[in-house]
Amino acid sequence: MRLKVNGKEYETKTETILQLLREMEIMQGRVAIEVNLDVIKKTDYENYRLQDGDNVEIVYFVGGGNGR
Repeated sequence: MRLKVNGKEYETKTETILQLLREMEIMQGRVAIEVNLDVIKKTDYENYRLQDGDNVEIVYFVGGGNGR
């Protein structure tokens, strides 16, 4: 299946968001996922089925700052 992940073509045999994150070695706790402009709940990652041609955006949460 071909996806577009963060604007780049990506070929995979995975079927769900959780499988995709594992394949890409991304920890699910520090990301938000959007598929075709819809934000997907973390509780749905395991069951959300990706489709050929889906546009997937993975947004990483980065900690930091000085607490002001």
